Amino acid sequence: MINLAFHSPEEEIYYPSITDHPIRLFLKRDDLIHPFISGNKWRKLKYHLIKAEENNKKHMVTFGGAYSNHILASAAAGARFNFKTTAFIRGEEVENPTLKFCRLFGMELIFVSREDYKDKMILYNQHFKNNLQTYFIDEGGFGLEAELGCREIVQELNQEYDHIFCAAGTGATSAGIINQIHLQGLKTQFHMIPVLKGGSFLREDIQKLLIENITFHLHEDYHFGGYAKTQPKLIDFIKDFTSKTAVLIDPVYTGKALFAIMDLASKNTFEKEAKILMIHTGGIFGTLGMLDKF
Repeated sequence: MINLAFHSPEEEIYYPSITDHPIRLFLKRDDLIHPFISGNKWRKLKYHLIKAEENNKKHMVTFGGAYSNHILASAAAGARFNFKTTAFIRGEEVENPTLKFCRLFGMELIFVSREDYKDKMILYNQHFKNNLQTYFIDEGGFGLEAELGCREIVQELNQEYDHIFCAAGTGATSAGIINQIHLQGLKTQFHMIPVLKGGSFLREDIQKLLIENITFHLHEDYHFGGYAKTQPKLIDFIKDFTSKTAVLIDPVYTGKALFAIMDLASKNTFEKEAKILMIHTGGIFGTLGMLDKF
């Protein structure tokens, strides 16, 4: 039986550029769950792994880019819980540290063109239609199983917060948090920071996973050029934050969410002494593809 029980700590952070406003800043340290199955990747894979085991599926098949944290987490989870793993990788064949780790964990990599990648189910059926051992996991683990796993972030909290922030690339993590806030009757306001340019479409994706029409905040102005894009002011912020807190954050997800909190605090968005929680969604290995920026 797969045991995926884990409660990550809540840590209060003192970072003058944010906490001098004054507000109280906390991090939910999901980055500490596992070195490779880190952050929301653990949450989003949990119920996929349980469902695969219950249905006697021995081979997980998933999708992502060449520096995907989800791909790496899936490879590590396969090795940890005795699943064979295969990933379809978007784009031309490349070699990088993330993919080397995936291969070390025993994952098979299949590189496909960006055009073919657009229809993942066709790819899956072309290779595995007749293989009854395989279990399909969408890019990033997106889906109802991921949303269910991410509800547990709120279930674990030791105190109630005025605001919860989370960076988002798909929306499953946000949907799980929003649903659980609603189910527990909390007054907490949820804020999503899309890491993609034009991230307003994520509102519709999230609403598909919500149990009711629940209000939340979506801040579109902190993408820094788009997914895996960055700017010098973001890199400078990450370097300063990490040097003063010893908490590693990445430029793809968590760096953007924390920058948003800092900027919103400087504009007096939050009430005095507001307690703000940011979900640290891991993703530190995503920095490997951007080390030249630091």
